[in-house]
Amino acid sequence: MKKEQSKRQVMTIQITCSECGSGVHVYPSLKSKTAKCDVCEHLIPISFDSNHEDGVLENCPCCARKDFYSQKDFNRKIGVILFVLAAIMAIFTYGISLIVLYVFDLILFRKLGNIAICYNCQTIFRKVKNVENIGPFNHEMNDRILYSGHDFEGKPLEH
Repeated sequence: MKKEQSKRQVMTIQITCSECGSGVHVYPSLKSKTAKCDVCEHLIPISFDSNHEDGVLENCPCCARKDFYSQKDFNRKIGVILFVLAAIMAIFTYGISLIVLYVFDLILFRKLGNIAICYNCQTIFRKVKNVENIGPFNHEMNDRILYSGHDFEGKPLEH
């Protein structure tokens, strides 16, 4: 039975604590009604359904919205730091450091998988089975959701 569980990929969810901003990692379970922050012990209400347990993302367990975007699973802060270091080193390496960073970035882009993120509450979902059906980040959707509370109900923005 342990071999079966280790082969089966389970969706993982990273919720941002509204009190302290820490990441709270949870696995979907119908029994779970709250997630507890390990730092400040704040209880975050969550509501999982059977789709979450199966690794299918249709609605957010934190805010119940259906608007998500996908991106590569790479920490943006690390990417910015690497670019700044390569740019500074470019002065001394005649730009070779930027070429090395480009090759490194290309390799990472091909190796890393995609994650889904909720536009509304920024919850991160890994190992999502239907991630290929989730579109990339859209600035207009993001602004309309965050600043006017618009609900696209999982449909892409059309013009």
